[in-house]
Amino acid sequence: MTVFGPLRRYAHRDGVMQAHEIAVTAPTVTTEDSVAKAVRIMAVNRLPGLIIVDDRSRPTIVLPGTQVLRLLVPASYQEDPLLTRAIDEAHADEFWMELGDLTVGECLPRQPLKPMTVPADATLLEVSALMARTRSPLVAVVDGAGALAGAITLERLLTSLAVSGLGG
Repeated sequence: MTVFGPLRRYAHRDGVMQAHEIAVTAPTVTTEDSVAKAVRIMAVNRLPGLIIVDDRSRPTIVLPGTQVLRLLVPASYQEDPLLTRAIDEAHADEFWMELGDLTVGECLPRQPLKPMTVPADATLLEVSALMARTRSPLVAVVDGAGALAGAITLERLLTSLAVSGLGG
């Protein structure tokens, strides 16, 4: 991942590091993409989650990796742990093949989720508080129009805090 260049137009606020300074580009998916594609994107890019965007590149949902895993595991297995024990070893690792052509949108929770976003000029404290409150290792950074401008991973945030003088 590389630093997202277009965000450089935001001013530095009183010597305080802002979200745009540590944001990186991150691949996204839409609700029309297959779950298999979404998982591949997350795995290949070693992301701690996924950002789902609409047709105008605005984040609609930010899913932590554990919630992406929920897209993979059929609901019947999630609801009944005894059912998972009944599957033989030869087929236990192939549960995700049952997804077929299901899309991300078809597998999302029915309750609307608020996307975990911060404005480009958010401080690292604001980003940290959002990650801690939502238990998400991934936050979307948005521009003034609400379009995705980059992403901050937990690893990137912690590294930035450590390098900027967290102490120790």
